[in-house]
Amino acid sequence: MLSKELLEILCCPKCHGDLLYEPEKNTLTCKKCGKVYQIKDNIPIMLVDDEPRSS
Repeated sequence: MLSKELLEILCCPKCHGDLLYEPEKNTLTCKKCGKVYQIKDNIPIMLVDDEPRSS
């Protein structure tokens, strides 16, 4: 479970929107852009994938 203090300072790295913590799913979901970030071993994995590039 993530601490209240941590949840207060986290924001979406993609659009800087607020995050919705869903402890039963172990996820953080951005309220603005909808990006879902997984939480593994109580660590939010907040990496933004690069858009696919055309060859």
